[in-house]
Amino acid sequence: MEEANGNSRLGEGKAVPTPRKLESFESFPNYARALLNTPLRLLDRVTARSSDEVELVDVKKRSQHEMKKTLTWWDLIWFGVGSVIGSGIFVLTGLEVRNTVGPAVVLSYVVSGLSAMLSVFCYTEFAVEIPVAGGSFAYLRVELGEFVAFIASGNIILEYVIGGAAVSRSWTSYFATLCNQRSDKFVIVAHSLAHDYNKLDPIAVFVLAVTFSFAVFSTKGSSRLNYIASIIHVIVLMFIIVAGLSKADAENFDDFTPYGVRGIFSSAAVLFFAYVGFDAVSTMAEETKNPGKDIPIGLIGSMTLTTFIYCMMGVTLCLMQKYSNVDENAAYSVAFEAVGMKWAKYIVAFGALKGMTSVLLVGAVGQARYLTHIARTNLLPSWLAQVNEKTKTPVNATIVMFIATAIVAFFTSLDVLANLLSISTLFLFSLVALALLVRRYCVRGATSRSDLMKFLGFLFLILASSIGCSIYWSQTTKGWIGYAILVPIWFVGTFGIWFFVPLAKKPKIWGVPLVPFLPSASIGINIFLLGTLDKASFKRFGVWTAILVVYYLFVGVHASYDIAKAQKEKEKLETKIEPKMDEENGVFKNENHT
Repeated sequence: MEEANGNSRLGEGKAVPTPRKLESFESFPNYARALLNTPLRLLDRVTARSSDEVELVDVKKRSQHEMKKTLTWWDLIWFGVGSVIGSGIFVLTGLEVRNTVGPAVVLSYVVSGLSAMLSVFCYTEFAVEIPVAGGSFAYLRVELGEFVAFIASGNIILEYVIGGAAVSRSWTSYFATLCNQRSDKFVIVAHSLAHDYNKLDPIAVFVLAVTFSFAVFSTKGSSRLNYIASIIHVIVLMFIIVAGLSKADAENFDDFTPYGVRGIFSSAAVLFFAYVGFDAVSTMAEETKNPGKDIPIGLIGSMTLTTFIYCMMGVTLCLMQKYSNVDENAAYSVAFEAVGMKWAKYIVAFGALKGMTSVLLVGAVGQARYLTHIARTNLLPSWLAQVNEKTKTPVNATIVMFIATAIVAFFTSLDVLANLLSISTLFLFSLVALALLVRRYCVRGATSRSDLMKFLGFLFLILASSIGCSIYWSQTTKGWIGYAILVPIWFVGTFGIWFFVPLAKKPKIWGVPLVPFLPSASIGINIFLLGTLDKASFKRFGVWTAILVVYYLFVGVHASYDIAKAQKEKEKLETKIEPKMDEENGVFKNENHT
């Protein structure tokens, strides 16, 4: 629901200056009393909801300075292409082709691309309606509440860090290839450190420092650098496809699915990381000149182009070289060398470096804005929310994200990082699709109690059937009976919402088509792909989520409660002052400002 109760608003009203001090943290006795009241405060915050107006006006004010609106649909398309193409193709394709899926990687990209496109539609409606730097954090905060938004966003921030580290380490591998060296030539082995964490990569840290520096000084400057680099990169990719197919050997496709259908879906879940970039693009909505026009063209256009290129690149690689011979670190460069086009590997390495540089640059821009909006709500230290007066960029948040990413990139090997990707992205995208259904069908004051109960019942069928399919896939290797039962249940839930629950809210500018079927399909596919991931991913997800919950219970909930309390006190004061002012003007008003 848009608002759970009238006494628990997250935005806490109209113009809201950030309190200079949070009462719970002013002294140790205050903090001790706050901890004793944690259950009541948690209940208040979990049931609270923000609103579009709060995110667009009040929360933005807490950065002290506005971000400059300089981006157009052209910038967003190339930000989307730049953020995506490079991470999947040049970082994970080699690993997945050799160890998980084989030539059927093209089908993996189709599956993950379909899932990503469904999520893009959901993100686009939110980004147009709520064009703020917080991206999915702001969307979930409005529709599902602060606690869900914080846990989901905390996980996606960690995935941003892991993804940036993976790309920067792969950058080093391709740079070594460009220098006619082994892919691990510039890695320093520290034998005293633990295995998988003893291959130190100083070049990865240097590349991160350069890209994050651009993100600090100018968003428009970063955009210009990005789309120039991305255009060059697309030209190089076209060369790779054409030149690679000229050396195609159809026999390499004889064993098209060496790891079976399970390999296709398992690989699709991992390769889904390749599409995480568009989430970073949605965080740039606050700096977009015309969100209603630019965001749909930018997001949907970039995703369409990206999916096509991914599929063609996957086909090209597996036609050039037998899947079992594909190099895990620098797949395309080594493949060209293997087919006698040694000179081409330098063009490939150059293109890969261009692509991965764009990925890191867009990631640096998007990650910082994500962190900035979370800090605006005081769930993180408020100094992370500050926008620099001169550069009009969130400098503090950018520097913090750089330090975190650089530490992980310096120590952690690529194969370890690859296993930790995708789970948070799939989880977050499922929640955004769920939030869109809530936004359309559950509006306080417009949705009756009976309609709400029907909606929740049908939504339970959608979630239960999706989770059931995911578990069935992970626990069985053969059989179709489970899907024959669960898929119709999903359809009943989706059809039930469409037929029995009236639409409570329509988008003002741009809306997702085929609601509720499209967001429901997004939920189903994302949850299904979650079931194909390995146990290590779920362990990491569980440990990090537990850390986030502990932080929220000991810090976040009290900071949020203090702000809400201060705002309610301010509103009470305004309700006393305003009628008095009206009486002096000969008019008496008694409005409810809460």
